[in-house]
Amino acid sequence: MALNTDAVGKTYPPVTYAVGREKVREFASAVGEDHPLHHDPEAARSAGYADVVAPPMFVVVYSSRALAGALFDPEVGIDFAHMVHGAQEFVWEAPVVAGDEIATEVEVKEAADRGGLRFYVFESRSTNQDGRTVCTGTWTNIVR
Repeated sequence: MALNTDAVGKTYPPVTYAVGREKVREFASAVGEDHPLHHDPEAARSAGYADVVAPPMFVVVYSSRALAGALFDPEVGIDFAHMVHGAQEFVWEAPVVAGDEIATEVEVKEAADRGGLRFYVFESRSTNQDGRTVCTGTWTNIVR
């Protein structure tokens, strides 16, 4: 089946995620992050934050539903039975804290054949309730 590149440039409506204190704590514990900023609201406030601070890789929590919309779009045409995760890159800006509402928009950046493999690249842009960018992600999936 020929590679469909029609979806390149397509953006998906933002998906909003309300960041909860317990989710931040659970995630931090799950990844072995024991710094008080991620668990103790008073420690976070003493350091100048409004509440507990999400570890950087919490980005996978608040952006996953937005990314799923693009991954499962029939127009993109990913064959999930043969897909592997290729890479992810992130640029973090404003910290994410409990109480934030993060809106994530996803764009299909590339669909290409390389060496008999199909590469699908997506960019996510996440902003908080104040319009500040918190993270931009590049997600690469490879289909054999």
